[in-house]
Amino acid sequence: MALPGAVGKVLKPVCLAGPTGCGKTAAALALAERLPVEIVSVDSALVYRGMDLGTAKPTAAEMAAVPHHLIDIIEPTEAYSAAEFVRAAKPLAEAILGRGRLPLFVGGTMLYFKALFDGLSTLPQADEALRAELDERAAREGWPALHAELATLDPATAARLSPNDSQRIQRALEVCILAGKPMSELHEVREPGVDWPIFSLEPQDRAWLHERLALRFKQMLDAGLVDEVKRLRARGDLNPGMPSMRCVGYRQTWEALDSGEFKSLPEKGIAATRQLAKRQITWLRSMPQRRVVSCDGPQPIPELMAALQRLLT
Repeated sequence: MALPGAVGKVLKPVCLAGPTGCGKTAAALALAERLPVEIVSVDSALVYRGMDLGTAKPTAAEMAAVPHHLIDIIEPTEAYSAAEFVRAAKPLAEAILGRGRLPLFVGGTMLYFKALFDGLSTLPQADEALRAELDERAAREGWPALHAELATLDPATAARLSPNDSQRIQRALEVCILAGKPMSELHEVREPGVDWPIFSLEPQDRAWLHERLALRFKQMLDAGLVDEVKRLRARGDLNPGMPSMRCVGYRQTWEALDSGEFKSLPEKGIAATRQLAKRQITWLRSMPQRRVVSCDGPQPIPELMAALQRLLT
């Protein structure tokens, strides 16, 4: 199966974005039946091993049918940043193109897309020893105290952070210490971004998406989401403040297990998922270069396929 129009043409990776529940996975798999693609996940939850149901992770059969990348690459105890994503994504794209295949970047983590398109600020990489030291200090002194310290080192960054935003305070202090400069200053210097085409599956009728999200969360619960979170809790090395456990669905289920109140879990999970979709759509609308395909239209996949073939020929 060859790429149409690929002879003598410089191909670029293609991005497929959209809010949660819009059908990105189904669309990507359908495209893979027609084109020699490899799928690169653009999803901050799919990176975690052992988090399958609540992330709507592709099944083992789906991942066996089409090469997938950046899925199940870290433990839920670890953090994964937009910078790490970009540093992994670019070499992956080059390798896939080198195999004569089309890199298809699929997902809904808009911060990753933004970092990919806008370019990365030249910030130092994470230092686990320093992070552990900052965590120990926070346990003794509290994150508001470390926020106050950040305010002296980097007033601009501290001003936009909550005193209890542990993840961002930690990162900002880490950057200040490692780079010897405020993170706000380093953000002004950026590596170049990419100019890859991006297609966006978006609903014309928001109620259509809301119905799908409600059904999907209930299906996750029926499939065993509560048991999945119980297994994660039983590890003993996770807590609700970690980025993995703050993922939509996991946070609400963890809270239900803490309180023993499960009656309201479907309502809370669905509400959180709708809020996520709303934020994603807002992000997408700030990307004027995107090519919109109606996911609730009569034939979204043929429409997407036709648009993609026009791009490749």
